[in-house]
Amino acid sequence: MTDTSETTVRSSSGGNEGAAGALPAALVALRAATAERHELLHEIMPLSVDSVALRDYLAHLQILRDWLEPLEAWLGTFSDGPQSPLLPARINRLALIDADLAHESALPQERAASAAWNAHRWQGGASAAYRWGVCYVIEGSQLGGAVLYARLKDRLAPHPLGFLQAGRESLAARWQAFHRAMAAEVAHSTLIDEACRGAADAFDRLIELARRPVTAACANAD
Repeated sequence: MTDTSETTVRSSSGGNEGAAGALPAALVALRAATAERHELLHEIMPLSVDSVALRDYLAHLQILRDWLEPLEAWLGTFSDGPQSPLLPARINRLALIDADLAHESALPQERAASAAWNAHRWQGGASAAYRWGVCYVIEGSQLGGAVLYARLKDRLAPHPLGFLQAGRESLAARWQAFHRAMAAEVAHSTLIDEACRGAADAFDRLIELARRPVTAACANAD
Protein backbone atom coordinates (compact mmCIF):
# COMPACT_ATOMS: atom_id res chain seq x y z
CA MET A 1 0.00 0.00 0.00
CA THR A 2 1.49 3.28 -0.90
CA ASP A 3 0.59 4.87 2.43
CA THR A 4 -2.77 5.20 4.10
CA SER A 5 -1.65 8.25 6.06
CA GLU A 6 -4.10 11.05 5.31
CA THR A 7 -1.68 13.90 6.00
CA THR A 8 -1.22 14.75 2.33
CA VAL A 9 -4.94 14.94 1.66
CA ARG A 10 -5.76 16.91 4.80
CA SER A 11 -3.08 19.43 3.96
CA SER A 12 -4.19 19.92 0.36
CA SER A 13 -7.82 20.28 1.39
CA GLY A 14 -7.12 22.78 4.14
CA GLY A 15 -7.90 20.25 6.87
CA ASN A 16 -11.69 20.58 6.50
CA GLU A 17 -13.47 17.28 6.99
CA GLY A 18 -17.15 17.16 7.69
CA ALA A 19 -19.36 20.07 8.63
CA ALA A 20 -17.79 22.55 11.04
CA GLY A 21 -14.51 20.60 10.91
CA ALA A 22 -15.83 17.62 12.93
CA LEU A 23 -14.81 14.19 11.71
CA PRO A 24 -17.69 11.81 10.90
CA ALA A 25 -18.13 9.08 13.50
CA ALA A 26 -17.53 6.39 10.88
CA LEU A 27 -14.19 7.88 9.90
CA VAL A 28 -13.06 8.21 13.52
CA ALA A 29 -14.00 4.57 14.18
CA LEU A 30 -12.32 3.31 11.01
CA ARG A 31 -9.09 5.13 11.81
CA ALA A 32 -9.04 3.67 15.31
CA ALA A 33 -9.92 0.16 14.12
CA THR A 34 -7.14 0.08 11.51
CA ALA A 35 -4.36 2.16 13.08
CA GLU A 36 -2.23 -0.76 14.25
CA ARG A 37 -2.71 -2.62 10.98
CA HIS A 38 -1.68 0.45 9.04
CA GLU A 39 1.51 0.85 11.04
CA LEU A 40 2.34 -2.82 10.52
CA LEU A 41 1.87 -2.55 6.76
CA HIS A 42 4.04 0.53 6.67
CA GLU A 43 6.83 -1.61 8.14
CA ILE A 44 6.47 -4.76 6.00
CA MET A 45 5.59 -3.53 2.51
CA PRO A 46 8.50 -3.59 -0.01
CA LEU A 47 8.69 0.22 -0.30
CA SER A 48 9.46 0.49 3.42
CA VAL A 49 13.17 -0.18 2.79
CA ASP A 50 15.55 2.78 2.88
CA SER A 51 17.11 2.19 -0.55
CA VAL A 52 14.19 1.41 -2.83
CA ALA A 53 15.08 -0.30 -6.10
CA LEU A 54 12.83 -1.02 -9.05
CA ARG A 55 12.43 -4.62 -7.92
CA ASP A 56 10.96 -3.30 -4.63
CA TYR A 57 8.41 -1.20 -6.50
CA LEU A 58 7.43 -4.18 -8.67
CA ALA A 59 7.11 -6.41 -5.62
CA HIS A 60 4.96 -3.73 -3.99
CA LEU A 61 2.70 -3.62 -7.05
CA GLN A 62 2.42 -7.39 -7.19
CA ILE A 63 1.18 -7.55 -3.62
CA LEU A 64 -1.38 -4.85 -4.38
CA ARG A 65 -2.49 -6.68 -7.51
CA ASP A 66 -2.98 -9.99 -5.73
CA TRP A 67 -4.99 -8.10 -3.13
CA LEU A 68 -7.05 -5.96 -5.48
CA GLU A 69 -7.96 -8.47 -8.19
CA PRO A 70 -10.42 -10.56 -6.14
CA LEU A 71 -11.66 -7.48 -4.28
CA GLU A 72 -12.44 -5.57 -7.47
CA ALA A 73 -14.17 -8.60 -9.00
CA TRP A 74 -16.34 -8.96 -5.89
CA LEU A 75 -17.12 -5.25 -5.57
CA GLY A 76 -18.06 -5.14 -9.25
CA THR A 77 -21.14 -7.26 -8.53
CA PHE A 78 -22.75 -4.42 -6.53
CA SER A 79 -24.29 -1.11 -7.57
CA ASP A 80 -25.15 0.51 -4.24
CA GLY A 81 -23.22 2.02 -1.34
CA PRO A 82 -19.62 2.69 -2.37
CA GLN A 83 -20.40 1.20 -5.79
CA SER A 84 -23.14 3.75 -6.49
CA PRO A 85 -22.87 5.37 -9.94
CA LEU A 86 -23.35 8.74 -8.21
CA LEU A 87 -19.86 8.55 -6.69
CA PRO A 88 -16.66 9.47 -8.56
CA ALA A 89 -15.82 7.02 -11.32
CA ARG A 90 -13.92 3.91 -10.32
CA ILE A 91 -10.18 3.99 -10.93
CA ASN A 92 -8.93 1.04 -12.97
CA ARG A 93 -6.09 0.31 -10.57
CA LEU A 94 -5.43 -3.14 -12.00
CA ALA A 95 -4.75 -1.69 -15.46
CA LEU A 96 -2.34 0.85 -13.97
CA ILE A 97 -0.55 -1.87 -12.02
CA ASP A 98 -0.33 -4.18 -15.04
CA ALA A 99 1.14 -1.41 -17.18
CA ASP A 100 3.82 -0.72 -14.57
CA LEU A 101 4.63 -4.39 -14.10
CA ALA A 102 5.05 -4.86 -17.86
CA HIS A 103 7.09 -1.69 -18.48
CA GLU A 104 10.18 -2.27 -20.60
CA SER A 105 12.49 -0.90 -17.90
CA ALA A 106 11.75 -3.90 -15.69
CA LEU A 107 14.32 -6.69 -15.86
CA PRO A 108 13.11 -9.92 -17.53
CA GLN A 109 13.43 -11.90 -14.29
CA GLU A 110 11.42 -9.26 -12.44
CA ARG A 111 8.63 -9.45 -15.01
CA ALA A 112 8.65 -13.25 -14.81
CA ALA A 113 8.25 -13.11 -11.04
CA SER A 114 5.43 -10.63 -11.37
CA ALA A 115 3.54 -13.01 -13.64
CA ALA A 116 3.15 -15.56 -10.84
CA TRP A 117 -0.25 -14.26 -9.76
CA ASN A 118 -2.37 -16.31 -7.40
CA ALA A 119 -5.88 -14.90 -7.20
CA HIS A 120 -7.69 -15.54 -3.94
CA ARG A 121 -11.47 -15.33 -4.17
CA TRP A 122 -12.80 -12.73 -1.78
CA GLN A 123 -15.40 -13.87 0.71
CA GLY A 124 -16.84 -11.15 2.90
CA GLY A 125 -20.03 -9.50 3.99
CA ALA A 126 -22.32 -8.24 1.25
CA SER A 127 -23.77 -5.29 3.16
CA ALA A 128 -23.10 -1.78 1.92
CA ALA A 129 -21.62 -0.85 5.31
CA TYR A 130 -19.10 -3.70 5.13
CA ARG A 131 -18.17 -2.62 1.60
CA TRP A 132 -17.72 0.98 2.73
CA GLY A 133 -15.08 -0.33 5.13
CA VAL A 134 -13.35 -2.35 2.41
CA CYS A 135 -13.36 0.62 0.06
CA TYR A 136 -12.04 2.89 2.81
CA VAL A 137 -8.89 0.78 2.74
CA ILE A 138 -8.72 0.63 -1.07
CA GLU A 139 -9.21 4.36 -1.53
CA GLY A 140 -6.84 5.14 1.32
CA SER A 141 -4.14 2.91 -0.16
CA GLN A 142 -3.22 5.58 -2.69
CA LEU A 143 -3.14 8.60 -0.41
CA GLY A 144 0.63 8.65 -0.19
CA GLY A 145 1.10 8.07 -3.91
CA ALA A 146 1.94 11.67 -4.71
CA VAL A 147 4.61 11.78 -2.01
CA LEU A 148 6.10 8.46 -3.10
CA TYR A 149 6.08 9.54 -6.74
CA ALA A 150 8.04 12.68 -5.93
CA ARG A 151 10.53 10.65 -3.88
CA LEU A 152 11.02 7.81 -6.37
CA LYS A 153 10.50 9.23 -9.86
CA ASP A 154 14.16 10.16 -10.37
CA ARG A 155 15.58 7.16 -8.55
CA LEU A 156 13.51 4.63 -10.54
CA ALA A 157 13.63 6.44 -13.91
CA PRO A 158 12.97 5.67 -16.72
CA HIS A 159 10.09 3.72 -15.19
CA PRO A 160 7.05 6.06 -15.28
CA LEU A 161 5.57 4.89 -11.93
CA GLY A 162 2.15 5.21 -13.51
CA PHE A 163 0.30 3.74 -10.55
CA LEU A 164 1.72 6.37 -8.20
CA GLN A 165 1.34 9.19 -10.68
CA ALA A 166 -2.28 8.60 -11.73
CA GLY A 167 -4.91 10.94 -10.32
CA ARG A 168 -2.59 12.94 -8.07
CA GLU A 169 -4.27 16.24 -8.92
CA SER A 170 -7.75 15.05 -7.92
CA LEU A 171 -6.76 12.95 -4.93
CA ALA A 172 -7.95 15.34 -2.23
CA ALA A 173 -11.32 16.01 -3.88
CA ARG A 174 -11.91 12.30 -4.45
CA TRP A 175 -11.08 11.42 -0.84
CA GLN A 176 -13.36 14.13 0.52
CA ALA A 177 -16.23 13.00 -1.71
CA PHE A 178 -15.74 9.46 -0.45
CA HIS A 179 -15.80 10.63 3.18
CA ARG A 180 -19.00 12.61 2.69
CA ALA A 181 -20.83 9.76 0.98
CA MET A 182 -19.69 7.24 3.57
CA ALA A 183 -20.69 9.50 6.47
CA ALA A 184 -24.18 9.92 4.98
CA GLU A 185 -24.75 6.16 4.76
CA VAL A 186 -22.76 4.81 7.70
CA ALA A 187 -24.00 6.74 10.71
CA HIS A 188 -25.61 4.17 13.03
CA SER A 189 -23.32 2.34 15.45
CA THR A 190 -24.28 -1.06 14.00
CA LEU A 191 -23.33 0.09 10.49
CA ILE A 192 -20.11 1.63 11.74
CA ASP A 193 -19.15 -1.66 13.38
CA GLU A 194 -19.86 -3.46 10.11
CA ALA A 195 -17.70 -0.98 8.19
CA CYS A 196 -14.88 -1.50 10.67
CA ARG A 197 -15.13 -5.25 10.14
CA GLY A 198 -14.84 -4.78 6.38
CA ALA A 199 -11.81 -2.53 6.76
CA ALA A 200 -10.14 -4.95 9.17
CA ASP A 201 -10.71 -7.87 6.79
CA ALA A 202 -9.26 -5.92 3.86
CA PHE A 203 -6.20 -4.95 5.89
CA ASP A 204 -5.70 -8.48 7.19
CA ARG A 205 -5.68 -9.93 3.69
CA LEU A 206 -3.15 -7.35 2.54
CA ILE A 207 -0.95 -8.08 5.55
CA GLU A 208 -1.15 -11.80 4.74
CA LEU A 209 0.02 -11.14 1.17
CA ALA A 210 2.80 -8.79 2.28
CA ARG A 211 4.17 -11.49 4.55
CA ARG A 212 4.51 -14.06 1.77
CA PRO A 213 8.07 -15.20 1.05
CA VAL A 214 9.74 -13.18 -1.71
CA THR A 215 9.99 -15.09 -4.98
CA ALA A 216 13.42 -16.23 -6.04
CA ALA A 217 13.43 -14.03 -9.13
CA CYS A 218 12.77 -10.85 -7.16
CA ALA A 219 15.13 -11.81 -4.37
CA ASN A 220 18.00 -12.48 -6.77
CA ALA A 221 17.45 -9.53 -9.10
CA ASP A 222 20.39 -7.14 -9.28
